[in-house]
Amino acid sequence: MKKFFLFKYFPQKSLGQHFLHDKKIVKKIVDFIHPNYNDFLVEIGPGLAALTDPICALVKHLSVIEIDMKLLLLLKKFNFYKKLFIYKSNVLNFNFKNLFIKHNKLLRIFGNIPYNISVPLILKLLYCSEFIYDINFMVQKEVANRLTAEPGDKSYGRLSIITQCYYDISIGFNILPESFFPIPKVDSSFIRMVPKIIPLYPLNKISNLEKITFLAFKTRRKILKNNFSKILHKDDFLKLNINSHLRAENLSIKEYCNLSDYLLNHSVK
Repeated sequence: MKKFFLFKYFPQKSLGQHFLHDKKIVKKIVDFIHPNYNDFLVEIGPGLAALTDPICALVKHLSVIEIDMKLLLLLKKFNFYKKLFIYKSNVLNFNFKNLFIKHNKLLRIFGNIPYNISVPLILKLLYCSEFIYDINFMVQKEVANRLTAEPGDKSYGRLSIITQCYYDISIGFNILPESFFPIPKVDSSFIRMVPKIIPLYPLNKISNLEKITFLAFKTRRKILKNNFSKILHKDDFLKLNINSHLRAENLSIKEYCNLSDYLLNHSVK
């Protein structure tokens, strides 16, 4: 990464920009994504093209989504520009389904995404899983731990449960702050998300799962009996074979799915 770019295109704090410049990490990411020539790759936030450049060398075309016009103009300076499909957009409003329909290929989404939108973006992509082959993201290490946490872990919570219903998620490797400019105050992780062939819970019922997990983790240290006192009774827990004296972090994803269905089917408000 040329220092000229780093200083001329100073990151915008309002957009959460932290530019990756560590060449060893760039190579590690490209190897981890392992793009094939005809894959349909979509990069979110190309920034100063640290990943865009080496990825373009391996694929026929690359779609990029960027909100910063200055960075889009910067891309014109590179030889790979002719390979790009460019979309100036806030990615949280972007229609990934239309992109799939237009090219008739499953999307391979990747990027060093701003940490302030990582969770909203990942939750948005739950609804796009049928159009996606995989997702490869740089996220805050703490978010990666929450995404991959298992019952009993201190990081296990709503994000773990809801995302793992629809994606198999793994951490590839961790990255130190010094690999970015400006240097963030947190460590990072590069993760992979692969849509499950059969989701653990129907996507059209996800709002119910969201409500149940919200109630369960609203007061995390309370036992389930207390958290659900207004909508569940002792007999309900017995029917579900759930110990009402457990805390929210002790229930498995399957148990949360069963609990959501039970409340939905019994019209408990």
